[in-house]
Amino acid sequence: VQLQAFGGGLVQAGGSWSLSCAASGRIRSINAVEWYRQAPGKQRELVAALSSGGSTNYADFVKGRFTISRDNAKNTMYLQMNSLKPEDTATYYCHANVNTINIRTSRIDVHDYWGQGTQVTVSS
Repeated sequence: VQLQAFGGGLVQAGGSWSLSCAASGRIRSINAVEWYRQAPGKQRELVAALSSGGSTNYADFVKGRFTISRDNAKNTMYLQMNSLKPEDTATYYCHANVNTINIRTSRIDVHDYWGQGTQVTVSS
């Protein structure tokens, strides 16, 4: 299974931007998905989470500004970012808990996967 993030770029403060992350491989279904970010010199931090049932959780610093969503048919997750601030500048990573089909045993395995990260830079 691979997660590939798309959409990084340069945006002005106050603007909007969106990221996507597509999962591919021998996927049976995807459980929770999350977006994390890591700024230079800082630890990676959770930005937003979305369960398979539709429950969301946002970090306080993005509440009301960011929206996480998913398209299960496309195995893709999204992060819509509005009212961006310079402090939102970071490398954004997608993460997913995925049910895969073990071809050797025909059973379902559950693993966590990370995307490669995509840079979002917010200019002041």
